[in-house]
Parts: sequence; C-alpha cells; structure tokens
Amino acid sequence: MKLKIFWILILFLVLSTPVEAQCAMCRAVLESEEGQETAKGINNGIVYLMIIPYILIGAVGYFIYRNKKNSKVAKEE
Repeated sequence: MKLKIFWILILFLVLSTPVEAQCAMCRAVLESEEGQETAKGINNGIVYLMIIPYILIGAVGYFIYRNKKNSKVAKEE
C-alpha cells in the first residue's frame, strides 16, 4: 500500500503544471510593471496559500483512514 501511495505522489509531482493564481485586478496592476519580479512573487505567495487547505484536508483524511484501519484490526482480534 505504501509503495502505491509513493508512486501516486511521484506521478502528481511529475505531471504537475505551472499555475497562474492571480485575480484579474492583481494581474492588471502587476503586468504594467517592467521587471515582472513582483508579479512572480505575488503569484508564488497565492499558490503557497492555496496549498495549506489541501494539506490540512489530507491530514484529516489520513487520520480517519488510520483510525478505521486500527479499529478493523482490533475487531478481528
């Protein structure tokens, strides 16, 4: 099971694509800048903030899975 999860994670990392996570107003203001460094920083910050809820939901799902697995093992004994 652990090997399957490992390969799924590797697959997601390999097949991930760059994302643009700016609202229309932020994009319009930041595109007028010459160097585009601020726009890249804003975009990276937004993507970073979007990751946190997915990590939390994944952790809750893992704990539910682990508790169900442990209760199943306890019932078999």
